[in-house]
Amino acid sequence: MRRFVSVAGVAALAALGLGFAPAEAAPSPTHPPAEVDGVAAAFGLTADQARAQLAAQDEAHRIAATLRVPSAGQWFDAAAGTLTVAVTSADAAEKVRAAGAVAKVVTRSQAELDRADAAVRQLVGTGVPGVYGWGVDVRANDVTVDVDRTKKTAATESFLSRAGELGVRITETGSSPRQQSGTIQTGSPWWPGGESNCSVGFPVTDSSGAKHFLTAGHCTNDRDQAAYGASGQQNRIGTSNVGGTHSVNAREGDMGVVAVTEAGWTLSASVNTWGQPAVTVSGAAEAMVGDRVCHSGTTSHWQCGEVKYTHKSVDYGGGLVIDDLTWTTACSLGGDSGGGWLLGDKATGLHDGGPSQCVDNPSDGDLSLFQPVAEALAKWQLTLVTGGGGDPGENRTLTNGTDYPIRDYQQVFSPVTSALTGQAGALAVAVTIRHTCAEDLGVTLLDPDGRGYALKYSGGSTCTAWNGTRTFTVPGAASPAGGRWQLRVTDYGPGDTGVLDSWSLTL
Repeated sequence: MRRFVSVAGVAALAALGLGFAPAEAAPSPTHPPAEVDGVAAAFGLTADQARAQLAAQDEAHRIAATLRVPSAGQWFDAAAGTLTVAVTSADAAEKVRAAGAVAKVVTRSQAELDRADAAVRQLVGTGVPGVYGWGVDVRANDVTVDVDRTKKTAATESFLSRAGELGVRITETGSSPRQQSGTIQTGSPWWPGGESNCSVGFPVTDSSGAKHFLTAGHCTNDRDQAAYGASGQQNRIGTSNVGGTHSVNAREGDMGVVAVTEAGWTLSASVNTWGQPAVTVSGAAEAMVGDRVCHSGTTSHWQCGEVKYTHKSVDYGGGLVIDDLTWTTACSLGGDSGGGWLLGDKATGLHDGGPSQCVDNPSDGDLSLFQPVAEALAKWQLTLVTGGGGDPGENRTLTNGTDYPIRDYQQVFSPVTSALTGQAGALAVAVTIRHTCAEDLGVTLLDPDGRGYALKYSGGSTCTAWNGTRTFTVPGAASPAGGRWQLRVTDYGPGDTGVLDSWSLTL
């Protein structure tokens, strides 16, 4: 079953106060030079052309966040600079066009695609020689199966014959992906014990403010393993997979956590871009097909490409199947595993694997895969380190730049974690929201003990838009400074849409 996040699922994630916005998150409108240059190099564009393409991509995500139309998928069409939405009816197509997107009328609904995908998964079973990937291609409105022609056997041919009866499309390549074997900064190397290095994904904190970083699950398989910032078992960072409960490398995903326990290590929101000006992570977002994304890893360094598939399964052989990965055209090499993938300046994934080659013919299997970062944040209830970097324990201004869709009659919770001690005095809160009816919204700050400070009440006979930042103060707060603070936004009315872009708390 594909792990799309439904409306109810969004509410469930939000209720946990998790630092991630699912598929409807809009990336930042500003694009770091490293991203512009990386996209220009990857697609043969000038810097101005790359900036224009990324601006169009931002607009596509903005429109996607407002759509409430049943669809069979959506994608960013870079050539046209538009959002395209696959629909099965003329009525849905009209609504898509009215929102400013391009409608493509297709024959298969999302439910039909999901059924075909499930049938292929059942047919694959525990594995078929040479078959390494399967999933929905939203642009083609079909289900594809990927086969490494160098590994085909009679069993493969039998499988392909039966898959053909399901109406799936077979793609053959000359290679197949494999999992690639760390200041704590995205893309820098780290070493699990005495093994070969992996790459740092994204620094995070837990509900107590303790430091960690996300990386690949296949880098954190061993329970309570020492983690080092340099080879030769020097410069220990902390411990990987504490208690054996902080690593997954199976159908559920490929993600793991390293606890940063040693003195002297700080967490940085600044991404290692290997010679380019650093990118500062501002939040998290989910990529869509067609997006330009970039990743940082210790071997291939800074590489960009296009998202080809989302929610697509991979079979690495030996019984290791992972579902719901994002597949891209970007180059990657061994040692990149666990490194961070970015959509603009938003965290979007953790590097999983690829063919470990950088060739000039992506159609022949040079695809890099990543684990969506949403699931790791949700699974272990972690919060990204965002903003200007530095040790979160020293910050008096805390920021969460993750986008959360605001839906009718629902609440969203956006957390920040403070490691300060003592009592909080006066509080300053800045909230940036895009919403069609500010009067429908109530905004409350929740302290670490659960006490609520009402910043804005709902109410009013007419609707006015909220587009920008509003500031609020709490002059006499009586709350502990340290712990998990949350901003709660409640929608009390029908028929409007919006997004919580970001917020900051100054203690």
